[in-house]
Amino acid sequence: MADLLDRSTAREYASWFRALADPTRVQIVEYLARQARPMPVAEIVAAAGLAQSTVSQHLKILTEVRFVLVEPVGTARHYRINTRCVDCFPSAADVVMGRPAPAGACA
Repeated sequence: MADLLDRSTAREYASWFRALADPTRVQIVEYLARQARPMPVAEIVAAAGLAQSTVSQHLKILTEVRFVLVEPVGTARHYRINTRCVDCFPSAADVVMGRPAPAGACA
């Protein structure tokens, strides 16, 4: 079993893939990445065209794996993409698909 990806890394990558296993979450991540700024939930709701409770549930899942970070702004919460995590994601996909991780990849 020495050729297997170590269990801890596999567990972390699996949590990332699970978080992106919903098309709405993929859309939210992509939208936040393009906006490149902290955003209130209302703006994300308007872009997604979904109920606030639905968007909030998706954001909760994305923050648990740290694709999205939360910043308190007064009594509100603003969400932004975690560029470090997103930078690591292609490396995770490469490793899982049996390719060498790109130079400087996260682990």
